Amino acid sequence: MITIGQLAAYAGVTIKAVRHYHKRGLLEEPARDSSGYRRYTAQHAIDLVKIKTLAEAGVPLARVKELLAAGPDQFAAAITEVDRTLQERAKELRRTRDRIARLSAGDRLFVPADVADYLDRLRDLGVSGRAVQMERDGWILLRSGSPKAAAVWFADKLDAIRDPEFVAIYLAYDVAYDWPEDDPRLEALAGRSERWFARRGDGPARGKQPAADPGIAQLMATSTGASSPAWDRLKEIQREHANGGSGPGVQKLP
Repeated sequence: MITIGQLAAYAGVTIKAVRHYHKRGLLEEPARDSSGYRRYTAQHAIDLVKIKTLAEAGVPLARVKELLAAGPDQFAAAITEVDRTLQERAKELRRTRDRIARLSAGDRLFVPADVADYLDRLRDLGVSGRAVQMERDGWILLRSGSPKAAAVWFADKLDAIRDPEFVAIYLAYDVAYDWPEDDPRLEALAGRSERWFARRGDGPARGKQPAADPGIAQLMATSTGASSPAWDRLKEIQREHANGGSGPGVQKLP
């Protein structure tokens, strides 16, 4: 006759686990001795080792009692079923791990590989994290709502980013985000942008750019942090230069 502590130590479990198995009806509770202590027998130790072995093998506790009482054929069939369930759980765990791994990939979780490479290129050029995030969010919206337009616009952006002058203008616009709206440099920057687009044309085929879905365009225009007083002023300058029209320069930059 042994105590609960001796039983737990023999089976390699905690006293709390033994009490839990009692509560679940898996391990029979022995009678108490004259001092009020439970005294366990060899059969309790054998049963506890079986319970521990099945639990560690992945058998749900809800099925342990059934397996302990099963005959050889029933036991084998039940174990096969348990194994099949465990395999499904293992697959789901692998899928979960894959999703977690993709989370560590940052932008690559949310945008296609070519867009992620482009965003990395912007970082290498010295574009601010704020502007890169704006670009990323814009491509997420555009690719989901207007994939055909997004493909054309993205090809255009890749072509433009190869031009050192465009890169210089892009970086200047990025910095101008924090300028005051009456900064005299805004006029020069707007003119520089307009001259670049005038020399280049409008789009990769130098034709008219495709229009995005109006709803997506509205979402992009109102996304958080998509503008600043200085950028708003740049757009005003552009409209003034175009005699009230909407030119291509400012709106195509960050």
